[in-house]
Amino acid sequence: MPYILYGDHRSGSAIIELALAEIGEAAELRPVPLASDAQLAAEYRRVNPMGRVPTLILPEGTVVTESTAILLTLEGRHPAAALLPPGEDPGRAVALRWMMLAASEIYPCVTRYDYPERFGEAPDSIRTRAVEMAREIWRLIEAGIAPAPFLFGAQPSLADLYLAVLSRWMGNEAWMPEHCPKLQGLARAVATRPKLAAAWARHFDLPH
Repeated sequence: MPYILYGDHRSGSAIIELALAEIGEAAELRPVPLASDAQLAAEYRRVNPMGRVPTLILPEGTVVTESTAILLTLEGRHPAAALLPPGEDPGRAVALRWMMLAASEIYPCVTRYDYPERFGEAPDSIRTRAVEMAREIWRLIEAGIAPAPFLFGAQPSLADLYLAVLSRWMGNEAWMPEHCPKLQGLARAVATRPKLAAAWARHFDLPH
């Protein structure tokens, strides 16, 4: 059985599609349209009780949720793809730093931006503050990276895929070129890598 990936257009499942493309593994894609709250339907919650995407079903049937957990699972299962620097390489700690920062700080802002009504009675203010908070983190990441064209040179890592996709959300496609040009260049490097271009184009425009 191949991998089975539940997700939606421009969602976190795009990160997993990119990782699978870099590995060279196919996946059966099962749509979960977020616009109709399909992630909250009882049928999908039987797969992922959290009601979120992405969800990856491994070939042997194990269910994996949470984007970072899925990515690290794929890295462990496909070491030849070199999705992260090896364990003794300091670059691995750097990659994990950026991934965990994005997961813990930017992703919650995305949730508040997409679903402000869940967090209070002033949705416009909630959405505005979510954007401000996320962009504080983006500026921190921008100051700390030197992609050439990826974080560790010519080979993309999971951190590159993660940052590239998250940089397309919350109106940042228009904001990144001026305020975070290094991250914009990283996103373009991911989008134009031959192994990744088709998966990227299913979700996003080509970064300027």
